[in-house]
Amino acid sequence: MYINQFLDLLGLYNLTLHEFIWVAFGTLGQLVFFSRWIIQWLSSERNKSSVIPVAFWWCSLLGGVITLIYAKHIGSFPFMLAQGIGIIVYSRNLILIKKRNSEEKEII
Repeated sequence: MYINQFLDLLGLYNLTLHEFIWVAFGTLGQLVFFSRWIIQWLSSERNKSSVIPVAFWWCSLLGGVITLIYAKHIGSFPFMLAQGIGIIVYSRNLILIKKRNSEEKEII
């Protein structure tokens, strides 16, 4: 009885398999996106300084793409817009990091 009420509270009660798969996909995107903060926090603790590792940007990009696909599925323009802009920023940061690493290799 309580589990049904809990699922209803979360909006997950009586989902079809198709709906459940989409909700799971969207949740996966959010979890990947959230994991970037854990990665950043652990990296900063390890370095005893605020650090944004490359993995942060990869999790941002992957989580953003998954979430954008989910946002498109549910038809949420504001959600799609926010994710689309974020994806541009994450991609640009990864390009800048790759460029810097290539330039550093040429110097050596």
